[in-house]
Amino acid sequence: MAMQFYASPEQVQRDRSEYARKGIARGRSAVVLTYEGGILLVAENLTTLRKISELYDRIGFAAVGRYNEFESLRRAGVRMADLNGLAYDRRDVTGRALANAYTQTLGAIFSETQKPYEVEICVAQVGASPEADELYRITYDGSVMDEPGFMAMGGSAEAISTVLKERHDVTADLPTALALAVKGLGSVGGENGATRDLGAAQLEVAVLDRHRRGRTFRRISGAALESLLGGGKDQPEPERGDATGPAPADDKPTVSAASADLEGAPEDKDSGKS
Repeated sequence: MAMQFYASPEQVQRDRSEYARKGIARGRSAVVLTYEGGILLVAENLTTLRKISELYDRIGFAAVGRYNEFESLRRAGVRMADLNGLAYDRRDVTGRALANAYTQTLGAIFSETQKPYEVEICVAQVGASPEADELYRITYDGSVMDEPGFMAMGGSAEAISTVLKERHDVTADLPTALALAVKGLGSVGGENGATRDLGAAQLEVAVLDRHRRGRTFRRISGAALESLLGGGKDQPEPERGDATGPAPADDKPTVSAASADLEGAPEDKDSGKS
């Protein structure tokens, strides 16, 4: 008679944690930090698959790990935020509520399914001042942490966080904050521990601009990103809808992250991995 294999619940949890951490470590890192004008989100990304996105008016999303898994979480967060904003009030949609929802989802997946999600995500909400900004880290097992102004995600998060901690300044302007984020990302991954120089083509960058009304999320790419990396000033490019007439009410924009998601969604494409 064959003996049945037995593993203690503690061993199962340890195995799941190790599996998820190894999967996250295989991807490239991301950094989120506050600065004078808002919240900066930077990810090392050589593909067109987004690691950084908008969830709602003043709320952003950044993730590392398996793309198809964090993309499904992002879409669920956008739908939840949009439905709550329509059913109640746009001001009732908060980063904390979305972080709590992600915590419950990832916690249930980790404890009840055979395979945990290989993801680590950040929910960021920009406030009227740097002191009012909120950064929430949600890990693969549903743990949530309120981060103090900056955070790094990925396999080299600890080393990158050390660089950020030394020079992070909430009163810094955008070029200075971006230089620090790029320095942190470039401090790991080089041959024999050497640092790397990351260019615009290797980065995905966006900000939650506290000086904008309505939707604060803004991507920075192309010539604008190259100028910032060279120490130039931030020159926001007009976004879709900026030149149109005013919204019906100050706090009721006519578009949302969900509508932008649908308009920009690729047709019949595989999700791939990141």
